[in-house]
Amino acid sequence: MSVHITSEHRRRGAELVKEMEHRGGLAPLDVRRFWEDDARANADPWAADCPQVPLGIGMSNECVWAELGIEENWHELMHNDAFRVSLERRYNDRAEQLVGRRLLGESVTPPERRWPAARDLGDIFEATSEWHGWSYWLQRSARTPDELEALLDRVDVRLASLREFLLPPGWEREKARLAGLGVPAPLYRGQRGPVTFAMSIYGVEDLIYLIFDRPDLAKRFSETILQAILGRARVLDEEAGWTAETAPHGWYWCDDNCAMLNAELYDFFAAPILQGVFDRYSPRPGDRRGQHSDSDMAQHLPTLGRLGLTEVNFGPNLTVAEIRRHLPNTLIHGQLAPFTFSRHETVDMVAELIRDYEMAREHKGLVFTTAGSINNGSRLTGLRLLMAAIQRYGRY
Repeated sequence: MSVHITSEHRRRGAELVKEMEHRGGLAPLDVRRFWEDDARANADPWAADCPQVPLGIGMSNECVWAELGIEENWHELMHNDAFRVSLERRYNDRAEQLVGRRLLGESVTPPERRWPAARDLGDIFEATSEWHGWSYWLQRSARTPDELEALLDRVDVRLASLREFLLPPGWEREKARLAGLGVPAPLYRGQRGPVTFAMSIYGVEDLIYLIFDRPDLAKRFSETILQAILGRARVLDEEAGWTAETAPHGWYWCDDNCAMLNAELYDFFAAPILQGVFDRYSPRPGDRRGQHSDSDMAQHLPTLGRLGLTEVNFGPNLTVAEIRRHLPNTLIHGQLAPFTFSRHETVDMVAELIRDYEMAREHKGLVFTTAGSINNGSRLTGLRLLMAAIQRYGRY
């Protein structure tokens, strides 16, 4: 259910939806003007002359199934470039007609321009990824405190010679070849957040019990995660030719499971990891310090405010006003409930836009998008409706 939606919000939403229905399912929209104003709005969502709420919904190739009316085949979508691109082109043909833009990439990186994959943080902690249903899932690598302690001992050994562990065979040859082609080396500036990662490695309940029962081991687990992240980033920076002084700044976390910890446990286990990474890669006021957590994690807003996040994408049960109280200078990407969009609940889609606009109107700093993922079922006609709602109800 949409939160903090009033009868007036729904009345105005129903008014626009009725017009859409009278127009054969297409919301009334000046497409050219919308995209011109949106470009100005997204250039600086805080600007005094920002014309309207910026739109942050670029859709996703997850949306091709319902839009094109075809059976889901997630494995092919993720692993077969030709299959993915063919669907994206068909989707973009519809998008051009309905919203005036080709939204999906339609791109393939040629094999000769692809960097070989370095091992990731999960590999450092001996976790494997397994395909289940529609995605890869990181599997546990320790199940008891003794197993975790032994795992951390082995991780410490890896950290002592991390470059040799991370880089695949033939790296130096490929590095020289790709440098000759002018293909930049990959940067490591984003990570599955510390709580989500730790719970993947050790389990949800077991991590909570560990913090209570073995705080010494939990603290070591936290500190080792931080050192592994910083070590991996340092190795890849050096391979790209960056030094500590010249390396690009900015970091982004994706930590849905942070909601599983209360504020005290989060501050004990996770906050030091965020602080340590930000101290290294986002020390300046304008550096990117971002987090996505599409869960009910309002208990962490005071901590994230103290950590100085500059952009966030939080779950739909948090409001723009609630986030803004704790993060007054943070760019908010949200707060449309993903399932309001994917279930095509048209009146509530417009009502949530009006709600968020009213909460952001005084200070701005809102990019209107889903409070979480853009899921299959989210339609281009729904996106056009949201664009029309911004044009009618979301002007500054």
